[in-house]
Amino acid sequence: MTGIFDSGSGGLSVLREMLKVLPEEEYLYFSDNAHCPYGEKSPEYICDRATEITNMMMAKGCDVIVVACNTATAAAISHLRAKFAIPFVGMEPAVKPAAALTRSGVVGVLATEGTLKGEKYHLTRDRYADNVKVVEQVGRGFVELVESACLEGPHAEAVVRESVRPLVEAGADTIVLGCTHYPFLSQTIARVASQLAPQTDFTLIDPAPAVARRFLAVRKEAGGPVGLPRVTLMASGSDATLKKLFEYYISQN
Repeated sequence: MTGIFDSGSGGLSVLREMLKVLPEEEYLYFSDNAHCPYGEKSPEYICDRATEITNMMMAKGCDVIVVACNTATAAAISHLRAKFAIPFVGMEPAVKPAAALTRSGVVGVLATEGTLKGEKYHLTRDRYADNVKVVEQVGRGFVELVESACLEGPHAEAVVRESVRPLVEAGADTIVLGCTHYPFLSQTIARVASQLAPQTDFTLIDPAPAVARRFLAVRKEAGGPVGLPRVTLMASGSDATLKKLFEYYISQN
């Protein structure tokens, strides 16, 4: 069984891609929404939560765990790999493909504070984006929008506009979605960006497909699928939004 966890429902964007590459696997998805968002919490706090969640998942039979959260990957995945014997797959900052795709020479990165401060992000940016300008912006209020299932409409657009505007004004034509919650808002982000700069053809980059491909390789190496083709949803708080987003984002797609 494969475990997948996030601070909330955002990791469903990764689970959707995982189901495409390995639909016959048994998955346990855990939303730590009672402690969401992770973005402004300390690395020590996130590490403790990740350790507790991993212990729970291993007790339930998970032998591969996907940390479907950019902030938790930055704060905890090295610790998890050192502490536990099972394989872990984390989120990769999608700066490399963004740098290759930009036509304006400016890449925008939307992420949480925790991700933007993380060593993994800085190493990736410095390695792959030396020939382009990278503009970083915290997606303030984005996680809260997703966790309340407010993905469209005037309020969502107003919240998104505040964080997207600086990227557009800096000339970005390629925007990295650096938090697993953000793909839920991709249509709103794209619409707002186009309203701000109608002449620009924007590209949004979701790292989830690349993470799913890496998961498939790790899962095969660990022994292949076990159990029945099903997904179990769990949450540290209410699971109402998680189930609603799962139905909307995965079951109907």
